[in-house]
Amino acid sequence: MLTDFTHIKKILVDCQVIAVVGLSPKASRPSNQVATYLQEKGYTVIPVNPGQTEILGQTCYPDLLAIPAKVDLVNIFRKSEDVEPVVADAVKIQARAVWMQQGIVNQKAAEVAREAGIAVVMDRCIKVDHQNLITG
Repeated sequence: MLTDFTHIKKILVDCQVIAVVGLSPKASRPSNQVATYLQEKGYTVIPVNPGQTEILGQTCYPDLLAIPAKVDLVNIFRKSEDVEPVVADAVKIQARAVWMQQGIVNQKAAEVAREAGIAVVMDRCIKVDHQNLITG
């Protein structure tokens, strides 16, 4: 598990376009709160949720492969057992990093990402790390 804060800070600084997989349209959900925070901090947030067409004022895509723009970081709000296909798509779109939110751990998916040269953060909240390492 990655707890190298220098590496995490570099990801947060270098990755400005973030696809949020599993982004909920409901303001009370953690995915929505995190994505709203990231937008407020100047990141480009691309919602990924097959059941929605727009979230947070942005076009929502059914999966990573449907996104027409370059994605730097894939932020994952899915159950641990549902992460592998998301990471496989992150490899296909050549994302620079995948970030599995707090409570999400999938070693096999992490290994696939690392073998493709993609940085991996697991079981950490991107909002909390941003607050501590960037705005701190």
